[in-house]
Amino acid sequence: MSKFNISFVSKFPVSVVLSAVLVIGSLSLFFSKGLNYGVDFRGGAEIQVAFEKDTQLEELRDSLDSNNFKSSSVQRIGDEDESQFLVKVAASESNLNQVTDQITKMLQADFSDKGSEILKTDIVGPKAGEQLRISGFQAMAWALLMIMIYIALRFDYKYSPGAIVALLHDVIIIIGIFSLMDKEFSLQIVGALLAVIGYSVNDTVVVYDRVREHEEKYTSRSLKEQINGALNETLSRTILTSITTLIVAGVMYFMGGGIIQDFFFAICIGVLVGTYSSIFVAAPTVLFFDKIAGKKGDEA
Repeated sequence: MSKFNISFVSKFPVSVVLSAVLVIGSLSLFFSKGLNYGVDFRGGAEIQVAFEKDTQLEELRDSLDSNNFKSSSVQRIGDEDESQFLVKVAASESNLNQVTDQITKMLQADFSDKGSEILKTDIVGPKAGEQLRISGFQAMAWALLMIMIYIALRFDYKYSPGAIVALLHDVIIIIGIFSLMDKEFSLQIVGALLAVIGYSVNDTVVVYDRVREHEEKYTSRSLKEQINGALNETLSRTILTSITTLIVAGVMYFMGGGIIQDFFFAICIGVLVGTYSSIFVAAPTVLFFDKIAGKKGDEA
């Protein structure tokens, strides 16, 4: 028995309008402003840097930012006791030497006491970046397709569209926020979106499973009543899971930096939006498709 008795179904019309506004706004931003693609997606230079003395990743990132390489990304490579880093900056074949010279001068000026050296320089061409971008979005499309098949096999046909609509809703809003805030969109963010898809569908499956139990247990009730009861019964679990995940992701967001920070920013937004969509997007979509199926049955 649930300790909540909230009339979720009565709030569905408002939630549908709110979701429509957010999705349309996000799509408008995506098509008008676009995304701030990282070096992985737009092409650039990958420069491997080594230091003789211990150097922190934050030191190198701050140095790059102060020297107008704000769209660059930095990651530590090799063992923890080795101060080796992979720096990715926007560059083309025509200005690669110029960019390399600028970074060399920056290292000499900012890390003269640490013995810096550029070990290797590679170019990620625009075509390779475009292919990575296509592959990233294809990965999300395949994930959505597999989830739709899974939901259709595990539950009734009317549940599958609801899960997909909810997941598309979550992904589109996160992309819209990244476009609005001009945050860098890289392969790591695609990974965050895939993680959000997994989290959100898990939340939706829990709700759907309880709805199915209500359909079998309370046969005299309407689908609206069954969904409302299921949402109330799973609400405490949904809230606790979301808060726990947000605490972990929030700590990583505030304690981390650079790419890690953006990754967990996407996770935090995804948890909030995913929690909302499992209640106010997935459930109304089930009612919508059940209504369509009922009309077709009456016509037949």
